[in-house]
Amino acid sequence: MNPIQACLCIALLAPVAASAQARLSIPLDGEWLFHKVGDHGWQTVNVPHSFGGYRGPAWYRRTLHLSHARDKERHYLEFDGALLVTEAWVNGRHAGRHAGGFARFRFDITELLQEGGNEIAVRVDNAADSSIAPLAGDYTMYGGLYRKVRLVSTSKVHFDMLDYGGPGVYFKASEVSQQRAALSWTARARNDSSRAVHAVVTTRLRDASHRVVASARQPVLLPAHSTVQVALQATLPSPRLWQGVRDPYLYTSEAELAAAGSANGTRDRISFQAGIRDIRLDPQRGLVLNGANYRVHGVNVHQTSLPGKGIAATDADIDADYRILSDLGVTGLRYAHYQHPQRAYDHADRAGWLVWTELPLTAAVNGSREFLASSEQQLRELVRQNSNHPSVMVWGLGNEIYQSNADSARVLSSLQRLAHEEDASRPTAYANCCGPIDGPQASHTDAVGSNVYFGWYDGEFPDLGPFLDANHAKRPGTPLSVSEYGAGASALQQEDPPQRPKPGGRWHPEQYQALYHEAAWRQLETRPWLWANFIWAGFDFPSAGRDEGDTPGFNDKGLVSFDRSVKKDAYFWYQANWSTVPMIHITSRRHTQRHQASVEVKVYSNQDTASLRVNGVDLGTRPVTGRIATWQLQLAEGANRIEVTAGNATDSVEWHYRPGSAPSQRRDTTL
Repeated sequence: MNPIQACLCIALLAPVAASAQARLSIPLDGEWLFHKVGDHGWQTVNVPHSFGGYRGPAWYRRTLHLSHARDKERHYLEFDGALLVTEAWVNGRHAGRHAGGFARFRFDITELLQEGGNEIAVRVDNAADSSIAPLAGDYTMYGGLYRKVRLVSTSKVHFDMLDYGGPGVYFKASEVSQQRAALSWTARARNDSSRAVHAVVTTRLRDASHRVVASARQPVLLPAHSTVQVALQATLPSPRLWQGVRDPYLYTSEAELAAAGSANGTRDRISFQAGIRDIRLDPQRGLVLNGANYRVHGVNVHQTSLPGKGIAATDADIDADYRILSDLGVTGLRYAHYQHPQRAYDHADRAGWLVWTELPLTAAVNGSREFLASSEQQLRELVRQNSNHPSVMVWGLGNEIYQSNADSARVLSSLQRLAHEEDASRPTAYANCCGPIDGPQASHTDAVGSNVYFGWYDGEFPDLGPFLDANHAKRPGTPLSVSEYGAGASALQQEDPPQRPKPGGRWHPEQYQALYHEAAWRQLETRPWLWANFIWAGFDFPSAGRDEGDTPGFNDKGLVSFDRSVKKDAYFWYQANWSTVPMIHITSRRHTQRHQASVEVKVYSNQDTASLRVNGVDLGTRPVTGRIATWQLQLAEGANRIEVTAGNATDSVEWHYRPGSAPSQRRDTTL
């Protein structure tokens, strides 16, 4: 096997330089060689890289050229995510194995490196494994090195790099008020040298102007080849609080590990964003942020996946998705159904969005010790890698586990205990479906969400409110939310007015999804005791087991199409309700070929009034009631230019009227 031709050449810094710079992070993205079963030979791919339509082993290879590779440093291969089981070899020697597809993990390869060329081989395997969650789920299980890979080098005295992929330094704010906040850091200091080291851990909190506003310092003796947990405390007077979308103020937390008594003794240094906030879930008030009621509404999102890329999304791809969500006006997100990339959490921190992030326990569990151990590992990874994010409000322990028996009870109760051991400051949540709210499956976590689809899979639109009220009556002491609600829609399929489609059928008209959400949101917004409401879903996404809508293999309940080219009408319904930016949107805009002269023009807007012009003729101003204004009009034969205004917002479409009955409205697939 030939190494990849484009080799990475790195001169690792000698100890004195490393002391000054503390640690190095070298990207290993770019060209790798790739091979999977059925391939002829090796092909060149760019990492991050994912593959679909295949569940089994695949290999990646490259050559890494290093100088000063063994100069008293520690070196780690760091993977931000790889599906599902990953093993690595360096120069033919085994570096490590990691099970689980969505968390960051590291292998210590210090003793495996050599001067000059180093052959790195990585085997990933996304085959189903009964000991590793997820065992099932309504989304396509891709494979590959689908997130970033890097080489991280530290001195022998450093913050712990093998703490379940976490940063090794953990920040918390407690007793939070406008007057003060108690700050604490837990730093895991590691000494990989052969002798004890007298060290000092220093932590600082800087404001947005980079001024130090709080600090702590703690000497520590680090025995050889050991890790010591160091606790530090400080008080921050008059903190500027992280107030959600109103004021998502972020400080910077810094941690430094230095050799005691040395003028240039810095051995390691890390920093991350931090927010000061207090979040509570109240069964009667909903979510309470810093003592005030706060409405959390948003969407469920899978990690960004795109045509031609799968889940190997770039930073720019993720950024583009989050701009769409920002324009929508969300105040929260549910990260379905697994840990998302760190860039997603960073976006939520900066935007002020509250996040439900969860384990990949979807649909099924098993009762084996191996499965429980793997699930506990994934929970530790989720918490330790994300507890520093102020946006994270709850730890989700499971979603729609259809079996309710001793196995599911044992797994959920064990994870509940562990979650509180890992982070007592945040509640846990479970997304319940297909079982009673007061049943055993929904009784393990601190809070519960309901996955409900009245008017889509079963029931009728008006059933949602009474269902939620009944749940509230059964569990008056438990914080409740709606973790999923939604309906499918194809922007290629137009029917106005729509009849109710079959969820598993191929006809999912866009108009029906919009009506579904109009009815659902009116019921949700009048129940402030719900601590969150999340639409299923933000974006259409691949789901290999589905054969419905306009394209097999997709879940089309997104407010935005899979390729991000179309924001469906329902997107603008929520923008009208959630966004403060003036907007107006004409619905049924893609139903361009009309065969009846009498039509209704319906718009969504967040303004008080809206005005209509048709073919240059002013047809008057109407009040916007419940975010909707409508007009009845007669189309002229041929092209009709429809224009609406609301404040400074405008929108327009062109509808074509040809007399006579349509061969079938269901053939109208104009985008």
